Order: sequence, then C-alpha cells, then structure tokens
Amino acid sequence: MSEPASVGVRPRTGLFLIAGLVVMALAVWLGGRLAERLALTDLRRTAQSALSLQVAALSAEMQRQSALPLALATDPEILRAVGPAPDKALIDSVNGRLGQIARATGATVIYVIRADGVTLLASNADEPRSFIGNDYTFRPYFRQAMETGAGSQFALGTVSGRPGFYLSRRLPASAGVVVVKIEFDGVEAAWRAARERVFVTDARGIVLVASDPAWRFTALRGLDAAERERIGASRDFGEATLGPLPVYPTDDAVDLVRVGNGGRPAWPALMLDAAVPDTTWRLHTLTPIAAAVERERVQGRLIALLGTGLAWGALATWLARQRRIRNRLTESAARREELERRVAERTQALSDANRQLVAEMEERRRSEAERERLGRELAQAGRLAALGQFAASMAHEINQPLAAIRSYADNTAILVRRGRIEDAAENVSAIGRLTERIGGLTRQLKGFARRASGRREPVRLAEIVGGGFEVLGPRARDAGIRLDVATLPPDLAVLGDGPRLEQVVVNLVQNALDAVTGRPDPWVRLDVEAGPERVILSVADNGPGIPEAARAQVFDAFFTTKADGLGLGLAISRGIVEECGGTLSVTSSDDGTVFRMDLLRAGVAVREAVQETS
Repeated sequence: MSEPASVGVRPRTGLFLIAGLVVMALAVWLGGRLAERLALTDLRRTAQSALSLQVAALSAEMQRQSALPLALATDPEILRAVGPAPDKALIDSVNGRLGQIARATGATVIYVIRADGVTLLASNADEPRSFIGNDYTFRPYFRQAMETGAGSQFALGTVSGRPGFYLSRRLPASAGVVVVKIEFDGVEAAWRAARERVFVTDARGIVLVASDPAWRFTALRGLDAAERERIGASRDFGEATLGPLPVYPTDDAVDLVRVGNGGRPAWPALMLDAAVPDTTWRLHTLTPIAAAVERERVQGRLIALLGTGLAWGALATWLARQRRIRNRLTESAARREELERRVAERTQALSDANRQLVAEMEERRRSEAERERLGRELAQAGRLAALGQFAASMAHEINQPLAAIRSYADNTAILVRRGRIEDAAENVSAIGRLTERIGGLTRQLKGFARRASGRREPVRLAEIVGGGFEVLGPRARDAGIRLDVATLPPDLAVLGDGPRLEQVVVNLVQNALDAVTGRPDPWVRLDVEAGPERVILSVADNGPGIPEAARAQVFDAFFTTKADGLGLGLAISRGIVEECGGTLSVTSSDDGTVFRMDLLRAGVAVREAVQETS
C-alpha cells in the first residue's frame, strides 16, 4: 500500500536535487561576477587615492620652482647685466650667483635671454655645453614671456638633449627673459623605485614624464599632420617619432585597458587620470588587476557555493515548517482582529478624553482672562482707595493757597480803587503762582488715579521724587517727621512710566510715615545708588520694623498690618516696578525698614534726548 506513495516522492526529490544543482551553478557564476566587480571597485578606490598622492607630489615639485623666475626677474644685478655695455666682472658675478641658486633650489639650469633672443647669462656658463650665446627666439616659452609677461613649455633641450619643463618671466622694460629649467629625473626614479606605473601627458596627449623611459615622447592618441608640423617647428621633442603608447582600450569598461609589451597586449590594467593643477597636463596611473581580480573571483565563487548549499538545506527545513506556520498565522490573524477591535475602542476613548481636555483647556483660558480682568479692576480700585487715604493731607495744602488767593483778591480790589496799580499787579502775580501750585497738586492726584499707560520711557528720577514729596511734604511737616532726601543729579533718568513710578514713591513714603508716627525723633530718608546700568532708590525709616512672620507676605494682595488697610498698596507697587523692568524688595529689623526699588538706568543718548525735550 505504501509503495505507490514512495514512487511519487522519488521524482519530486530528483527534481528538487536537479533544481538545487542548477541554482548552485548559477550562484557560483553570479558570485564570481559580483566578486570581480567588487574587486574592481576596491582597486578603483585605491588607485584613486594613489593618483591623488602622485598629483600632489608632482604639483609640489613644480610649485617649488614656480616662484623662482618671478624673484629673479626683479633682481637689480640681472637688470644691470642685460643693460647696455655691461661690465664683464658683473656678468661673471651674476653667472656665479645663478649657479649657486640653481644648486640650492634643485633647478637644472637658470639662464637669462636678451630681448633679441640670445642668451647672455646662465648658471652653466663654466660648463662645456653652456647656453650662453644660443638663440632661443624659436622657443614658445620665450615668445610667451615677451608678449604676456610669463610662459612655460615642456621640451627637449637643444643643447643638453634632456627633456625638461621651462618656466619663463619677462624682465622689466622688456629687456629680456629669465628662464628656469626643471627636470623630473628624481620623480621618475621615485616612481620606478616604488614599482608605480605612472606617466604624464600634455594637452595633445604626448607623454612628457614616465616611470618607463621607453614611454617618453609617445602619444596617447593619434596626432594629425598639422599638429606634427607645429611640434617640429618648435623643436619640442627633437627627433622623437611620437609613436603610439602601447596602451589599448577594452570593451569591458572605459577605464580598463591592456598594456602591451613589444606591440602585443600583455596584461590588463586599470587606467585613471587627473589634471595637474595650474597646468594643461594630466597624470595617468596604470594599476594591474589580473591577480587581484582572479583572487577575489575564486573567493566569491566559494562563498556563493557555500551560501547556496546552506540556503538550499535551509529551504528543505523551511518547507517542512510551512504547514505549522500556516496554522499559526491563522491563529495570529484571529488574535490580530481582536487586538484591532480593542485598539479601536481605546482610540475612541482617547478621542473622547482629548475632546474633554480641549474643552477644559478652553474653559481654563477663559477663567484666566477673567481673573486677569478682575485683577486689573481690583488694582485700580486699590489705587483709588489709596488715593482717598492721602487726599485729606492734600486738602490742607490746597486750602492754604485758596485762602491766600481770597485775601489777595480782596486786597487787589482795594488797591485798584485807591489807584495803586503796581501793588495790585504784584497781588495778581501772587494769585497766579498760587493757582499754578493748586494745579500741580491736582495733576498729582489725577496721575495717581489713572490706569497704567503701559509705556516704558526715560523719566527723570528728580521729577518722580519731587512729585511724591509735593504730595506728602505737608503731612510730614504737620506731623513733625524729618524727611531727608539725597541730592539727585538733574540728568539722572530711569526707564519706566513716570506717573506710575511716582505712585510707588508716594505709597512707600506714605507707609514709612505711617510706621514712624508716634515714634521718638521720627525720620524718613530717601537714598539713591546710581550704577552704569541700574539705579536703586531706597526708602528707609526708623519705625518698629515688619515682624519676621509677616515679611514674606508684605507684597501679597490683601495682606496688611493696618487696621484700616486694604493690603493692595505694596502688591500694586511691586507690579508697577516689575512692569518697568525693575524689582522691589524689603529688608527690616527692630531698628526700621528699608524698601529698595531697583530700576533700569536710561542710556546716555536717551538721557540727552530727555534733556532736549524738557
């Protein structure tokens, strides 16, 4: 009975094994290809870093000599030597010094060409193959320097037969050209010692400097007949044929080439290039890739084979677990539906709670706004109540000028009838002064009673203190209380609302008068401490002081130690000072109490503006 089932299983097992072998073969091939690409990517990154270093080294070697022609072009001895009828001793001296400079800087040769193209001075003047007397008008670097002031050219030396880079600079008044020749033998030797395959080409693709001497004066790309004719006319490369460089492109990638040996492709390489700064040259590097790519390809295939085998074994285990997983998924789906239902219920509850919270926040904002409105109304009521407390003291001060005005008016009428006009005019002036006095007192009452203006502007501290003393001075005199005031500079100004700060001064002085009433030798004193940024106005008295238990509450609304007080004066005063950018504090002991009002001092420019407007 079981044999037919086993027969059905065997074909499926065989197909499974065949499919596994096919997949592993494909994975091995893909693994090799991927490893090859990764190896090329790593080689490109490494070659790019090496290329940057080679460019920096070559550029540093060239820049080390680039400033030398400019410095020599301004040398006074060279300028005298190229002048008319130079002294032979001067020429010998300059030649010797040019030789010293060449040896010190590493330059191959330094020479000076007259405006007619003939060499006059040279660092190799004492050598058999000296440049002196040679005509270099055919050289582009000479013509460029005479026309534009500076020139450069890589060429084969017509005397030395050695290639080099010529840097030229025109002398003042176009008297000639100073030339510095640089050779790159040291750079090429360093490349060969490091087994680097490097070469430098100019804008035409001609190899100028190379780690392999056989590559020098070959062409990276073909040159047309016109270009060859121009090169021959300037004698840049002597008799060099400028044949093709044995580097051949491939179809695999743009930067992959094959480097030939004897004209035949020999080994694959990665060719990268970069511009040499401040020149039209490009530096090229050739990085062999065969060994590295083959090594990575083998490793990639082995890894792919092992990975595929493990994956295929895991697949068999996975297929065996699928039935159990499907059953678990069914159970999970049921649990998920239940969880989603609960989440929906919880989300609805949270939404309801959020709406309730928003409503409560809105109600709280309305309550805060109402509380602030009631607070402002309460503060105004407190000011009006405080106004009534010292209105009686001002009534006596107003009654005195009123009685005097009545007396002056009666006397004026009598003097007019008697014809004493001058005496009558004096009485009228006195009446005017008394009227102005009454007007000032009523303005103080009006300013104290009005609401806050919200302004913060420069106000004179003397005016604030003077206004307060004008209100409370009569009360202090009638009660026999000594009222001392420090001398206030007339230009000392603070930032704030003048009338409201005056209310604070009146309230503090009035509280001090209440505290010292009935005390032996009572006094109240106002002091000022002026700093560069802050001004402190203190009101001190020799009263009994504030009990220690009550000091922390003196600025709280509705807290008072007076039987008939409202407990709003100090709370309102602190609010006014803080709105003006200051602070109000208190210190107290058995010997008396000191209230300190710390305010921002108005700047110098602001103070001057206050003086001008006043």
